[in-house]
Amino acid sequence: MTQTLSPLELLKAEAPAARPVVALSEGTDPRVVAGALAAHQAGIADVILIGPQAEVEAALQAEGASAGNGVAVHDPVSSELTASFAAEYYELRKNKGVDQAKAREAAETPLVYAAMLVRLGHATGTVGGAVHTTGDVVRSAIQVIGMAPGAGMVSSFFLMYPPENAPEGARAMLYSDCGLVIDPNPAEMVSIAAASAQSARALLRVEPKLAFLSFSTKGSAKHPAVDKAAEALSLFHDAYPDLQADGELQFDAAFVPSVGERKSPGSSVAGQANVMIFPNLDAGNIGYKITQRLGGYSAIGPVLQGLAKPANDLSRGCSAEDVTQIIAVTILQASGTNGPSS
Repeated sequence: MTQTLSPLELLKAEAPAARPVVALSEGTDPRVVAGALAAHQAGIADVILIGPQAEVEAALQAEGASAGNGVAVHDPVSSELTASFAAEYYELRKNKGVDQAKAREAAETPLVYAAMLVRLGHATGTVGGAVHTTGDVVRSAIQVIGMAPGAGMVSSFFLMYPPENAPEGARAMLYSDCGLVIDPNPAEMVSIAAASAQSARALLRVEPKLAFLSFSTKGSAKHPAVDKAAEALSLFHDAYPDLQADGELQFDAAFVPSVGERKSPGSSVAGQANVMIFPNLDAGNIGYKITQRLGGYSAIGPVLQGLAKPANDLSRGCSAEDVTQIIAVTILQASGTNGPSS
């Protein structure tokens, strides 16, 4: 089995002298506070916990900690930064009917405040979603941080890490999109795949080998859903000729070398894929959960990609350890580009 370091392990091995700053929009949640403190204590980041001052300080006290020395507390209602954030938000959204009063109201909300910290350079990235919905997290990120140059859309992925006792051939992989885009068309699949290739380089430290997945391999079945995967591959080859990709492939043809050689002979991807591009959210969400629950893989995500600067979403069922890992992912994303490579 090929060993791949987790995001936290990578950062511990490569910790820079100057710590990045990560803003956490739900600074009163005990899991968020514990995860943020663990990231800080591991030496990978300084953190900003956002929320009502007294409530955040109480949450810190419950963990035996306090603000200071790389752990900051920002209350958006009283912060000296809020006025400038409101002015910036007004300029961004005035053509959408937002007046100055609404801009101030938005800037006082934790998600917008956290995104503004990132947009204006006060933080490297932001993490939310332990309390807020994915829709709220993504909306604030798109409105405030914006899209990466060249990114066609915002999508998501999961990092999948095999268990220690996994059989020969098991490897870390990136699954996309398993959490956000419901039914991408071929062009949207290309955007997802391009961003996923960059994410695999940044987070798995591998040369991406992308498989466009289907219930068919190389025309073994005929259906419009199969045509979608094949068309996406063709468009991807045209746009990114230097990236290795194959399709349409069934999962076994993408993952198992002997099956890949038999079903797609001569392919540099079949049987060796490390980036799995699913045809829709049904397949992606089911696929990652089966890999996690039956295969014993660890799943980190959903992680957002396609934004100008990192902003990530937590599951509302997350643990403190999940928070720490997503902080590490956010920092690794910031060290490169968050958009597609060409």
